[in-house]
Amino acid sequence: MPQFAANLSMLYPEHAFIDRFAAAAADGFSAVEFLFPYALPAADLAAQLQAHGLRQVLFNAPPGDWEAGERGMACLPGREAEFRDGIQRALDYAQTLACPRIHVMAGIVPTDQDRDKLLPRYEANLAWAAEQAAAAGVDVLIEPINSRDMPGYFLSRQDQAHAIVQAVGAANLKVQMDLYHCQIMEGDLAMQLRRHLPTGRVGHIQIAGVPERHEPDQGEINYPYLFALLDTLGYTGHVGCEYRPRRGAVAGGTSAGLGWLPR
Repeated sequence: MPQFAANLSMLYPEHAFIDRFAAAAADGFSAVEFLFPYALPAADLAAQLQAHGLRQVLFNAPPGDWEAGERGMACLPGREAEFRDGIQRALDYAQTLACPRIHVMAGIVPTDQDRDKLLPRYEANLAWAAEQAAAAGVDVLIEPINSRDMPGYFLSRQDQAHAIVQAVGAANLKVQMDLYHCQIMEGDLAMQLRRHLPTGRVGHIQIAGVPERHEPDQGEINYPYLFALLDTLGYTGHVGCEYRPRRGAVAGGTSAGLGWLPR
């Protein structure tokens, strides 16, 4: 059975963020991930990991102005200096948190730009980020995100992501395969896993129910079948639980919804 990581940006919303580490550990998680750590000092987060016996397995590099709608800078012309500063900041956090991978968001394609013309800048930024991360022993991940939740996002399909990873050619540049996004855009999840996992280019997997993005025990994806398939394919990484609990911020709502989680 795969190893599961609690996504603390989505799970346990009834708690302040700093208190979600304890909640995840109490529910039996041994690993966590989240979107952005930068509102808190890295040392404070590291203390929570140590206090509760948790491993940090993933977080995102700075995405630009999130509140203004930015979703990454890697494909955006003229943002190279800010992108590089963000990667260095992410790597500093990764060292303190002993986190082996960071997700680098591509960005929303500007309405006056052509995606294909942005591809060389995107690949060049990823190559630079991967080189910096390799020196720190960290993997850089890119994630296809569905166009319903994030219209205009640069990367939306698995084959696009794998082609970019191959083109850049850095051993530590990999694909973050979110089965929620993949189901919405492409489906055929079992065949997608059979195709891509053996390449060694999948660095992390995430899950959520489709279409509501709640617990993975309802909806159109047969997750028990896919978990067994991950074992068959020899996947030894973590599976990130990046979903919104049905009961929202109700006290104990996340814990009550964990009946699907294999123990």
